[in-house]
Amino acid sequence: MATVAFIGLGNMGGPMAANLIKAGMTVTVFDLVPAAVEALTAQGALSAKTACGAAASADFVITMLPAGKHVRHLYLGDDDTKGLLDVVSKEAVLIDCSTIDAESAQVVGKHAQAKGIEFMDAPVSGGTAGAAAGTLTFICGGSDKAYQKAQTVLTVMGANIFHAGATGAGQIAKICNNMLLSVLMVGTSESLQLGIDNGLDPKVLSDIMKVSSGGNWTLEKYNPCPDVMENVPSSNDYQGGFMVDLMVKDLGLSQQTSVASNSSTPMGSLARSMYVNHARQGNGRRDFSSIFEQFTPADKK
Repeated sequence: MATVAFIGLGNMGGPMAANLIKAGMTVTVFDLVPAAVEALTAQGALSAKTACGAAASADFVITMLPAGKHVRHLYLGDDDTKGLLDVVSKEAVLIDCSTIDAESAQVVGKHAQAKGIEFMDAPVSGGTAGAAAGTLTFICGGSDKAYQKAQTVLTVMGANIFHAGATGAGQIAKICNNMLLSVLMVGTSESLQLGIDNGLDPKVLSDIMKVSSGGNWTLEKYNPCPDVMENVPSSNDYQGGFMVDLMVKDLGLSQQTSVASNSSTPMGSLARSMYVNHARQGNGRRDFSSIFEQFTPADKK
């Protein structure tokens, strides 16, 4: 059975690592938050004092970190600190599941290639519910060899696994998806509120639009209007799910990428501005579907 090092045990990383443990793999974990490590060791994981210690003898190394700078430092190290690429086995497969800028993934990939180590960026979609259920979508960038070998662990944590292209392609595909998601969420929210303002029942309107030309994922799986759909953040005061702050981060990455490629993304740019404004109003840690409240009259919030 495979040995896995899992580094970064936040809202997504923790349940992803737990699924590997349930599958019978030997999982060694590391996180800067002791409580996160303890939660996994209680489920059967081993722990390490350092990230490099966790990764040194692993067949697979999986990382889930906040931003590109963290990924670069962890894998490449610096003048005073060794990086993962300095300690892992040449036979190991390194899989970064963070959502970061494509350039950082490509830089790490080039250093890994120079050392003869397989590295792949594999950002995920599916949220905390998908992480817990093992139904995530993995969007992979890397060599064919890395992609094939990674199936051993990815199929335990996900239901949909795509090979988008070379290193960095996973990140680009992920931010394209999330930019579209943000636009759909904003458009769905304003459409529902327009109906409410004119006397329509939002559940009835949602049912109409779901099977009409305006149908989309937010209506079917993640309705932003409170009490229209059960078991989604909008019906729990927008708690849980995918935080506004994370959507702001991903939209920033999409706009950074659009500038680099001279792409026109006016809807993505507008969505980013709206989410930044929403976060500044104190909503950063609420679910991104709370953007619905930007269209709700003040006296009805």
